[in-house]
Amino acid sequence: MANIRSAKKDIRKTTVRTAHNQTVKSRIRTLRKKVIAALDKKDAVAAAASLSEYASATDKAAKTNVLKKNTSSRLKSRLAVKVSALTK
Repeated sequence: MANIRSAKKDIRKTTVRTAHNQTVKSRIRTLRKKVIAALDKKDAVAAAASLSEYASATDKAAKTNVLKKNTSSRLKSRLAVKVSALTK
């Protein structure tokens, strides 16, 4: 257990940040499942709309360093390929 005041504050900050990051990652996973569900139903319109929402969420997560920038790009790209293949 930390004894120094600043170390105790760091522990509090880490706890808050971890909780926030978990909610962001959970939302991203949920949105990804939404896109995949639309792809499984072969619903191009819903898949495109869901992909847009998903891309926005991953970009925001990358901007705040919840996800790395390249991870965000990779995740978006892989789903975008599948959505575009469905629309063709």
